[in-house]
Amino acid sequence: MTKEYLISITQFCTHHQVEITFINTLKDYGLIELIDENDDYFVHQDQLPRLEKIMRLHHDMDINLEGIEVIIRLLQQVEEMHNEVTSLKNRLRLYE
Repeated sequence: MTKEYLISITQFCTHHQVEITFINTLKDYGLIELIDENDDYFVHQDQLPRLEKIMRLHHDMDINLEGIEVIIRLLQQVEEMHNEVTSLKNRLRLYE
């Protein structure tokens, strides 16, 4: 994985005014993946929308981490089901 796609957690926390311990807690809950390189942690740029969504749920809506974990998992399931329905609709069009 190239470094150009990685964002330092230290820089992210400074920019978003978030404690690094909050990010570590998200990692412990399995909500985000951190990459450890040279004793510094990074997050891949593809995870930024997810990380920012989690931060909004926690800070703006005051949802605890257990609730966020449930919400994120349910949103993933809904997205997977939506993709499956789209795929099935496309397959049905072949038979029409």
